[in-house]
Amino acid sequence: MLPCPNISERCRISDRTRSKTAIRSYSVALRAARKAFLTAHIASANNRPSELFRVVGELLHPPGGGEPPDFSATRCSGFAHHFADKVAQIRSDLDAGLEVLPGEVTEASVCSILWDLFQLVRPDDVDKILGAVRATTCALDPCPSWLLKQASGGLVDWFMPIINASLSQGKFPSSLKQAVVRPILKKASLDSTNLGNYRPISNLPFLGKVLERVVASQLQGFLEDADFLDQSQSGFRPGFSTETALVALVDDLRRELDRGSVTLLVLLDISAAFDTINHGILLGRLSGMGLGGTALQWLQSFLEGRSQLVKLGDTCSDPWPLTCGVPQGSILSPMIFNIYMKPLGEVIRSFGVRCHLYADDTQLYYSFLPKSKEAPRILDQCLAAVLAWMRANKLRLNPDKTEVLQVSRMSDRGIGWQPVLDRVALPLKAQVRSLGVHLDSGLMLEAQVSAVAGRAFAQLKLVRQLRPYLEKSDLTTVVHALVTSRLDYCNALYVGLPLKTARKLQLVQRSAARLLTGANYRARSTPLFKELHWLPFVFRAQFKVQVLTYKALNGLGPTYLRDRISPMNLHDLFALRGRPSSRFHHLRSCGWWGRERGPSPLCPPASGTHSLGRLDRPPPSLPSGKALKPGFSGGPSTINFWG
Repeated sequence: MLPCPNISERCRISDRTRSKTAIRSYSVALRAARKAFLTAHIASANNRPSELFRVVGELLHPPGGGEPPDFSATRCSGFAHHFADKVAQIRSDLDAGLEVLPGEVTEASVCSILWDLFQLVRPDDVDKILGAVRATTCALDPCPSWLLKQASGGLVDWFMPIINASLSQGKFPSSLKQAVVRPILKKASLDSTNLGNYRPISNLPFLGKVLERVVASQLQGFLEDADFLDQSQSGFRPGFSTETALVALVDDLRRELDRGSVTLLVLLDISAAFDTINHGILLGRLSGMGLGGTALQWLQSFLEGRSQLVKLGDTCSDPWPLTCGVPQGSILSPMIFNIYMKPLGEVIRSFGVRCHLYADDTQLYYSFLPKSKEAPRILDQCLAAVLAWMRANKLRLNPDKTEVLQVSRMSDRGIGWQPVLDRVALPLKAQVRSLGVHLDSGLMLEAQVSAVAGRAFAQLKLVRQLRPYLEKSDLTTVVHALVTSRLDYCNALYVGLPLKTARKLQLVQRSAARLLTGANYRARSTPLFKELHWLPFVFRAQFKVQVLTYKALNGLGPTYLRDRISPMNLHDLFALRGRPSSRFHHLRSCGWWGRERGPSPLCPPASGTHSLGRLDRPPPSLPSGKALKPGFSGGPSTINFWG
């Protein structure tokens, strides 16, 4: 028997070279495959920011981590009973408390416009709607929704008769009324064995969402033409957003702060608001606003006869009926909820208290002199009336989660009393979170800036992991989706902040620019911004204010913003001689802390920048106004910020 050669005799230098070449080729092929995969995923969400954010989030954070680990039938049935019992308990508590309610409940005003027929759709309408509906597949769908969207051209003639039959007969198909609920853990740090730590995520059939999209577009047009919705309601309306609501809110708070007033901002918390709506009250409100005939019949059919089941893995619970509420995950539900909440604004304003609403997020605020003796009585009466209205309309306020922020001078922080809601004293907090923005008692926004900077830097760290596998254009798209979007959210509130505070966000922008250009950490930001055609953060915020102003003045934004902007009179124009002409007021007031305060969001300081509201050459449209953005900073000499 021949002796076995040792390893040194079997492995030659040429073999080792071929092995290294093969490994290197495999690594290159693997990198190319990863790059092609990521590029295809990002390209699939092109020009759709929400879809892009979801795709990138799934690439960096694979989904499924929040699902319960146990997929047994017992666990599935337990979730079903928990979700059903929660709504039933709220309704039972509300019914038990009705007999002790004081006073009358304000009703919605009646609209004289009558709408009783839906407009039937045409092939072009169906094709457009199929492209707009998000491709979320429900377990009850016969095939994946992405396949239907890709083959939409050949399915228009199949969808159109179903849609038109539903609209003309005033009936929503019964087979599309069932929802599939998937429990998701609210936070990764919570106990996964506690059913109360899970949030129900509802999914509806794709064809039902197509039908809802058709009705929603027509209903939205009717509501805007009739001017039915409350002007302080900013939820799910064209031209309205959380940013417009917060700009108006902070503008009011800063003006009252300059006057030396104390303002209490109350953030109401409603438990399971969408799940406890009374169908009878809602249908009466729809009828009172002018709906009738087939249109009202269709909406009644859409609400009634619904059910849902819980699905864990391949296990499903028994379905249970829904006798109240509007379907979660629906396109129509937020719009219907706005109609349901319409009278609440009238109730609040009847006490001289101002408010802003975004769907079920209700914020009311009352300003008064520091030594006012009437303020406690007025605010408590307003909260009592709101509580009565909520109970009568089958909505439950949660005093334990309701927050109150006092906005005032440092010397007026101790007012000596607390608002009372449902016999619970609401403590005054130094900081609250309103629609994703941290507000503090002095409106300095330091906590908000620190939170945004921290999250943005964390996202930049994750994006660096994708950099080797992405082309520069795709990397730019990812940075805009995960980093720039955080800097841009409500950045109109940052106008006028001290440079020390704003610098934190400017550092994030500088780091993002260096990541995209491959520059080292010591590279100056000014050339990088010019290469990327970026505005520095401060100018970007000022540009947002100008865009909001342009939209408000041209009917593209809320009336509560347009009413805050007034034309300059002749005296003001003479006072501005020698300065850049501007068509609207630019107010700067002397704050209580003895120096010039930053301006309110809608009153930025006059500067040498381009303005969408210039007197001499206003742009003919918003896109042409946005085309001025690269030159907004007034030239290279003005964009050298902290670089």
